[in-house]
Amino acid sequence: MSPLFLLLTLVVFFLSFLTLHSASPSTTGGTILVKGSSTILSENATFRLGFFNTNGDSNWYLGVWYSSVPTPTYVWVANRQHPTRNLDTSSFVLDGSGRLAVKQSENETVWESTNTEFSTEGRFLDNGNLVLLTREGTVSWQSFDHPTDTWLPGMNLTKVRFLTSWRSFSDPSPGLYSLRLKPPDFGGFQLVHNATEVYWSTGNWTGETFANVPEMTIPYIYKFSFVDPFTPTASFGFTLRPLDTGLVPPLSRFKMDYRGQLQQYTWSPQTEHWDMFWSQPESVCRVYGLCGSFGLCNSSGVRPCECLPLPGFEPVNHEAWESEDYSSGCRREIESSCEGNDRFEGVGAVRFDGAVRRSFSSDRKGCESACLEDCACFGLYYDVSSSLCKNLYGSLLNLRNISDSVDGEEVLYVRVARGGRIEEKRKRFHLLSLAIGITGSVLVLGFIGVVSMVLIARRRKSRKEVDEDGGFPILNLKVFSYKELHLATRAFSEKLGHGGFGTVFQGVLSDSSTIVAVKRLERPGGGEREFRAEVCTIGNIQHLNLVRLRGFCSENSHRLLVYDYMPNGPLSAYLRREGPNLSWDVRFRVAVGTARGIAYLHEGCRDCIIHCDIKPENILLDSEFTAKVSDFGLAKLIGRDFSRVLATMRGTWGYVAPEWISGVEITTKADVYSFGMTLLELIGGRRNVEAPPSAKGGGAGVGEKWFFPPWAAQQIIEGNLVAVIDSRLGGAYDTEQAKRVGLVAVWCIQDEEAMRPRMGMVVKMLEGVVEVTVPPAPKLLQALVSGESFCGVRADSGNRVSSGGGFYGDNMAIVSSCGSESCLGDVPSPANENVNA
Repeated sequence: MSPLFLLLTLVVFFLSFLTLHSASPSTTGGTILVKGSSTILSENATFRLGFFNTNGDSNWYLGVWYSSVPTPTYVWVANRQHPTRNLDTSSFVLDGSGRLAVKQSENETVWESTNTEFSTEGRFLDNGNLVLLTREGTVSWQSFDHPTDTWLPGMNLTKVRFLTSWRSFSDPSPGLYSLRLKPPDFGGFQLVHNATEVYWSTGNWTGETFANVPEMTIPYIYKFSFVDPFTPTASFGFTLRPLDTGLVPPLSRFKMDYRGQLQQYTWSPQTEHWDMFWSQPESVCRVYGLCGSFGLCNSSGVRPCECLPLPGFEPVNHEAWESEDYSSGCRREIESSCEGNDRFEGVGAVRFDGAVRRSFSSDRKGCESACLEDCACFGLYYDVSSSLCKNLYGSLLNLRNISDSVDGEEVLYVRVARGGRIEEKRKRFHLLSLAIGITGSVLVLGFIGVVSMVLIARRRKSRKEVDEDGGFPILNLKVFSYKELHLATRAFSEKLGHGGFGTVFQGVLSDSSTIVAVKRLERPGGGEREFRAEVCTIGNIQHLNLVRLRGFCSENSHRLLVYDYMPNGPLSAYLRREGPNLSWDVRFRVAVGTARGIAYLHEGCRDCIIHCDIKPENILLDSEFTAKVSDFGLAKLIGRDFSRVLATMRGTWGYVAPEWISGVEITTKADVYSFGMTLLELIGGRRNVEAPPSAKGGGAGVGEKWFFPPWAAQQIIEGNLVAVIDSRLGGAYDTEQAKRVGLVAVWCIQDEEAMRPRMGMVVKMLEGVVEVTVPPAPKLLQALVSGESFCGVRADSGNRVSSGGGFYGDNMAIVSSCGSESCLGDVPSPANENVNA
């Protein structure tokens, strides 16, 4: 080979390297790694390194993201505080000093690595770590030592290495929330607001798990390592371990979200979606300072924060609020005066932090006068029953509703200014109208009259169209008239079933000969507008394992929902000894499909939905025996009367989680409990409450019922699955699958909510992606087996439930109701009401 040819080859290679869109993961000193829009792939192409832009502006950041995930998911950002302004001139280099640098131009550096040793080589590893090596091959700097908001397998957090959230969903600059080891002992983690306010903690390390993270007891894809706990050199990390099934562990990460939650995600290649099955705090409204001062948090809304619903309050920074950075809070349009002319507006029964309270006894008028005399007083609490006044000073942070205000509760009253921009605008409008009326001519008035008539005609036409389509955007729903559905169901004569929400009838649509199921609601809550809005929300939820809502009727007092017809009926029809039998393959598909449907309601929807009534009657089977969850979202349609619905629904009390009885807040874990009870019925091919089979003994007497779950759970824990599984299967079932389903069922019916897995995790466990260990026996069920008294409830011996009132007996009192299916965390229990079941 001639020297000239070799020289030309090297020149061509060098020029092509500068414009390469996917450079080599290994580079040497003085080399441009990334230029403009070019990128680098990690060693096995799991991650990509390059410049990215979040919202179309001129800010560009050098970062790392997953190469195989369709939606960009960024896990590390170099120059998060100093973006470059021009992509074409931006570059990422290993410079002559042996450091990595992000350059805005050839002579302007905006970020540089902090290594003190000279580095000659950089490597982009397949775990997402960017590493600098010296000539001797030792690590002089790595990105894992400088995490941003994401915690990846192989990355250790220490006293000085912690996660810090983005400022907003589109702003990678450091936010207000961080995850760090808890000083001074460094024996656990805590979530911190603005480096000062702790709002959640893992509890201390027990040797295997953290005290407040029971999910760590479930063997998953992680292997945790805590080196030197309870010392300043403590270092905690995790790695992925091979699955027993031989499958490759999925992509997984922890993220310090910009809204203050620590979230755990796993990538699902089947759905091409990040599954979040763990987060803390569970309710976003428990994040400190999320909505700023005078911001009200509502976890069920599309956005969690809004300004106080009072005249004259607005965001301090409208642009930041649009990007979901609410930390600046809200302010009055016009500050309160010190002349005593302000007034007070009631906010309702709320909780908040940050305010200094000065308490004294007074009547309501004296309480208000004392506040008006002090410019620093922004509001007050007044308790009518005790005549106790609390004047409030300082900041109003973490404002969140307790419930609707009622007589006797402490209600927050906020001081607002009289007047303001709104009233000034109204005055100017009235003056302008008066001037036009006085100086206007007949011609002008005549013209206005003609225009008004045209507008009125258009409005009438528009109103007619709105009335015909239901008064709001229907999207994919059809609005039926009551007459149409009366004819379709032959005057509601072909009854399919009956539940607490209403009766279901079979119908045939006249325009398509399509068979449908029409549910006639018997306890509709709220007004017509609220009903239509909720139905619209439900109608837009689509999933393979959810029954599709085709349309509805809201006419006078009639409330009807029209669903796809499920020819193979409810799962409950197959849970009778004398009824039709399901093969094990179908049962397993029903278990996994139902779990996926519920997981989508909890974790896949824009706003989380708690079903509140998971049971075999609400799991329908289509023509191919695919499981479809029905009646989701109806708890909110029914409203506060839902506790009575639970009390009257046949069989529902066999699925109610213990927290319903105790009256605490209801979360998605209530659905997990009900699903676990349903799984026991599915594998046993029987109902949980029925006359006792002779084979089990116990000799229940007249008026007694045999409660299956305590006995079944004990058998599953002891490894005696054969005794539990439906004898009609004749041994024709997959032993490993059946064992997995049984163990998952017992995990789901744990007494403590925290011990139950999220539905996203349940899906992984059923699919075999997650190893399922033997769970502890639920204490409530153990009490039933032993006949002990638990929480004031005495259980009959022999696993019997007396119709006179034992545990889950016919006279059990249900305290609380679901109230709202929107959760994003906890759902307040609305009414303290004892309802006999």
